[in-house]
Amino acid sequence: MLFQKLCKNTKLLVACVIVTSCSTKTGVNNPLLQEWTGPYGGLPDFDQIDIGDVQDAMVTAMDMSLSEIEMISNNPDEPTFENTIEEMERSGAALDRALTYYGILRNNISTPEFREIDVALAPQFADYSAKITQNQRLFSRLQIIYQRSQETPLEDDQQRVVELMYKDFEMNGAALDSISKVRYANINRELSSLYTTFSNNVLHDEENYNTYLTENQLDGLSDGYIKSAARIATAKGQEGKYAITNTRSSMDPFLTFSTNRELRKTVWTNYYSRGDNNDEYDNKDIIAKILELRRERVELLGYPDYPTWRLQNLMARNPANALKLMETVWPAAIARVDEEVAFMQAIADQNGNDITIEPWDYRFYAEKVRRAKYDLDSEEVKQYLQLDNLTDAMHYVAGRLFNYEFNPVPKGSVPVFHKDVKVWDVTDKTTGNHIGLWYLDPYARDGKRSGAWATTYRSHTTFDGKTNVLASNNSNFVKPAPGEPLLVSWDDAITFFHEFGHALHFFSSEVRYPTLNGGVRDYTEFQSQLLERWLSTDEVIENYLVHAETGEPIPDALVTKIKNAATFNQGFATTEYLASALIDMKIHMADPTGMDVGAFEKETLAELKMPKELPMRHRTPHFGHVFSGEGYATAYYGYMWADVLTADALEAFAQAPGWYYDKELSDKLVKYLFAPRNSIDPNEAFRLFRGRDANVNALLRARGFPTQ
Repeated sequence: MLFQKLCKNTKLLVACVIVTSCSTKTGVNNPLLQEWTGPYGGLPDFDQIDIGDVQDAMVTAMDMSLSEIEMISNNPDEPTFENTIEEMERSGAALDRALTYYGILRNNISTPEFREIDVALAPQFADYSAKITQNQRLFSRLQIIYQRSQETPLEDDQQRVVELMYKDFEMNGAALDSISKVRYANINRELSSLYTTFSNNVLHDEENYNTYLTENQLDGLSDGYIKSAARIATAKGQEGKYAITNTRSSMDPFLTFSTNRELRKTVWTNYYSRGDNNDEYDNKDIIAKILELRRERVELLGYPDYPTWRLQNLMARNPANALKLMETVWPAAIARVDEEVAFMQAIADQNGNDITIEPWDYRFYAEKVRRAKYDLDSEEVKQYLQLDNLTDAMHYVAGRLFNYEFNPVPKGSVPVFHKDVKVWDVTDKTTGNHIGLWYLDPYARDGKRSGAWATTYRSHTTFDGKTNVLASNNSNFVKPAPGEPLLVSWDDAITFFHEFGHALHFFSSEVRYPTLNGGVRDYTEFQSQLLERWLSTDEVIENYLVHAETGEPIPDALVTKIKNAATFNQGFATTEYLASALIDMKIHMADPTGMDVGAFEKETLAELKMPKELPMRHRTPHFGHVFSGEGYATAYYGYMWADVLTADALEAFAQAPGWYYDKELSDKLVKYLFAPRNSIDPNEAFRLFRGRDANVNALLRARGFPTQ
């Protein structure tokens, strides 16, 4: 539905506008609003994006959308699914197109000029949403259709659309009295501005806290990393130096391999202090205000706290169930950290390093433990993990499981927003039918948000004729020096496969209505986490992991070491993640009045007995999943909830005759777990695949923890 279309761009819930430049075309003639033309069912003109068009496009598109909503609301005919629900599904097409461009500017190629517009537009997006969810005539029509459907159900997918739509309106204040509606809308308006400021503060710290090294400070770093660091430093005006940027893709390998402990501490501190430098870009007070406003808003709806409101439609249903899962795994995770630290400390002592393991030492000494315990060298493994080959490997997996074929689109034949973006045509191998286009934007750059993610520029639906999918994967790999292959770590390769799993979820959609392309937050990570596991299948290892220089396949002995070390460092991985997920839940359940966010984080971690040797994966002041919008707010636990499903589903593949490429099970995978999207309840979808509910012991086994 229309409200969901905007909310899927949660970080864009952003109104009144600063004029920064003037478009030559305005209103309905604005280039960002035009129907997409050309091949593949029409394509966005990414190469024609002009920041001067942005302001007018968003304002005009919202006005157009609201006019369409008014027509639906004022229809004198009796409300029906066709004249109300389907018309709502059709509405907002111009806004969808404009938001596609807006998302590119915000996430991939942001500039200071755009950030001013982003901040200024924030309240107007919130106002727009309120004008839809608080449209009483529209909600009355929806109520009539919903109540009628409870007595005489519609077709299955239509029934689910009505129920999802009705619940969304109800959860977003549609049933409030007029006074409460005004306050509710004002809260959303204020939150939208805070989300945008939070994001921009984090981006500021990522761009401005770089560490520059001299030649005598490079010990331990690989040649490829050094060359990339030199290229980045030169681009930043620091010729002859080496730049360690304040992003995970640059920080992580530096902390793993640099022998300079003081520099490791500097890089670690820069990264984990984003948004927490007690300056004008500090996010702690912003978070406190967000928490207060979120609590006030749900109290208007009659809920005791934000998590109770948020989780009611997710697989967990309530915060108690989410906490139960996390608290089941937490003791095993921190116990494993104690073991890992003991191994690391022993090696440090043996080497006569005279240190006590600190957070900036964890990765460095974990790598030494990996070598000592498993004779596994991460740098050696990286020589077999070339990004281009991994891309081919993902396409191979998609061909085996989904029957898809990926063919490169000639450069220049499809508009892209940056020269580094590559595009593939996705087709059905049997019929040759076009499925969609896959865009890959692999490299870090100034103005691009950190991390890795997947998104759609156009989703699949069939109720007004089939639409082809335009999907994108976005990463932040450090671009190699010219002529050098891009080598990645095993963990980065897993993340690459993970995000591709989201893209396959988009491509495999077989839903009729746009609303059903939405996701249930603690379920949508399941499909992508599942696909991670195909990286370590024999077919991928034997055919795509070849040495960057010699072209020789990865030796069997090295593969054995990788598999033997599969549960290595799970204490670190599980604990850093769970700490963030637990803080997310607990900070939203606490009384937000006068909260000192920094003190809350510190005190709660102490109560949890958080090991001092590692931090949360996302410290609260830069926890964009939770505070740059509402996408993962009180739902960050969802990665672990989904991983229970993942571990259980993988045990089914391990027991199948054809293992991970078993045809019968692969068909069930696509039919029940990917293609339906949100057209059926996720709990029911998993039962259709597995024959029962998932068991948490599968997750504990997968991580090498004791089962219950």
